[in-house]
Amino acid sequence: MKQISKRLTKKDLKEFLDSKVVQYNNFKFIESDPIQIPHLFTKKEDIEIAGFLTATIAWGNRKSIINNAKRMILLLENAPFDFVMNHEETDLEKLLPFVHRTFNGKDFIQFINSLQHIYKNHGGLESAFSKHAKKDSLQKSISNFKTTFFEIEHLPRTQKHVSDPLKNSAAKRINMFLRWMIRNDKAGVDFGIWKSLSPSQLSCPLDVHSGNVARKLGLLTRKQNDGKALFELDTNLRKLDKNDPVKYDFALFGLGVFEGF
Repeated sequence: MKQISKRLTKKDLKEFLDSKVVQYNNFKFIESDPIQIPHLFTKKEDIEIAGFLTATIAWGNRKSIINNAKRMILLLENAPFDFVMNHEETDLEKLLPFVHRTFNGKDFIQFINSLQHIYKNHGGLESAFSKHAKKDSLQKSISNFKTTFFEIEHLPRTQKHVSDPLKNSAAKRINMFLRWMIRNDKAGVDFGIWKSLSPSQLSCPLDVHSGNVARKLGLLTRKQNDGKALFELDTNLRKLDKNDPVKYDFALFGLGVFEGF
């Protein structure tokens, strides 16, 4: 990464992206982003469950994602943690009509049951993700989390809604959720409520927008948005800021979505 492109040196690129982080990593960002859903809550467990469910359906049209995430929370009686821990079997029936693209009511019910299992038997979401964490990566943690999440009786179809980085998935939605929980940006966007993990361990939520911008800036050469591409992008972002590499998600996403870079 001695020369990022013909136009930008590493120093120039860092200054450019740092300025875009400042531009987009601010409270106004929440207005049009799915992260607004967990921001409806103040209790840690409510924030993380609302965030996890919202991130799970975060693909497709952003307006649709936000509307359906709000619907999920309403179905959970605006008390996600209480519903997860104390629901009766009959309470789950009202979740059946829910659908967001390929995530349906049966998947939703499975997620509620798996989340209850995580909180009752594995110390909660933070504890489950903290296991198997490496110094500079949470990808093995995500893979092991999936195993833990589905160690109870479950519908095989629902497994596709939790990605496995060790099977070459970029795991965009879970990496986004982890950014929300772990990064404390002091700007009021990311929560930073998980203290057992560090922003330096995070990976960029790689999607079509951030991927395209990263390629134009010379941060990514691989054409597919998969696990190998994520490793390449992470490696280059860590060269720009090893302590908080995922802050550049705001820059890459903002440039792609809001500026058509």
